[in-house]
Amino acid sequence: MANVQPAFSSVGKKVRLSRIIDPRGTLIFAFDHWLEHGPIDFPKDRLDPRVILEAVVDAGVDAVMLTPGDARLFSDIWAGRTSLIVKITGKTSLRPKEDQLLQSIIGSVDDAVRLGADAVAATVYWGSPWEDVMVWNWTLIRDAAEEYGLPALQLAYPRGPTIKDRHSVDVVLYGVRSAVMVGADLIKTYYTGDKESYKKVIEAASGIPVLMSGGPRRSTPIEFLRDLKDVREAGALGAVVGRNIFQARNIKAMAKACKLVLIGKASPEDAYEEGIVE
Repeated sequence: MANVQPAFSSVGKKVRLSRIIDPRGTLIFAFDHWLEHGPIDFPKDRLDPRVILEAVVDAGVDAVMLTPGDARLFSDIWAGRTSLIVKITGKTSLRPKEDQLLQSIIGSVDDAVRLGADAVAATVYWGSPWEDVMVWNWTLIRDAAEEYGLPALQLAYPRGPTIKDRHSVDVVLYGVRSAVMVGADLIKTYYTGDKESYKKVIEAASGIPVLMSGGPRRSTPIEFLRDLKDVREAGALGAVVGRNIFQARNIKAMAKACKLVLIGKASPEDAYEEGIVE
């Protein structure tokens, strides 16, 4: 029988995923909020992205997810210190309300390769009136990434006029299963609010790694840390977190606390009581 060797691209994808994934619990820092939401997300002393990025990279996150322009501008911070995921879709909140459910192309897979990225990311709003446009863009991104052996992370967000509760288990697992069916290598999606329901989401992913979307800042740090513990115990790979880290009182401490909880080195209570997140 012939010795069938894997395709070059599959080897490259495996290598790059190994740079991003910590099998104990993976923490990716998301930082596309200036584009998506504008200055409303940022405390006045953190309008300079360098302040935030330096803190999270120092904390030891497994990867940062940046737009192409920020990846280039701040390469002196992340290069050689953590993995880079380039997000190549986006939108602004300045758009008319009726167009908020569309993500546009803001970069290319070639940009990601030139920047030295280990993966690319793109959003699909499942249930949006613009779903067909985003799915088509996704397939183009996925195919181009495959040519280079780059993993493709899909931000699988169910959003649309027919969706009453985007965090309900049926809606979230529908979006996750859809992401699997269009070839996602990694999936970021909403938390359903409890460990048992999130297990159903993980099951729907059929072995494709799922990462919880951090979402808006929780009322207390320990509340968010408990969510991280629950999603990890449910079988998620980890989390992609932005605001719950960079809006915290101490950015570096909160990032470290998130990582410790995800890898099981500290309980949420210990992280909170020992002042890790202060």
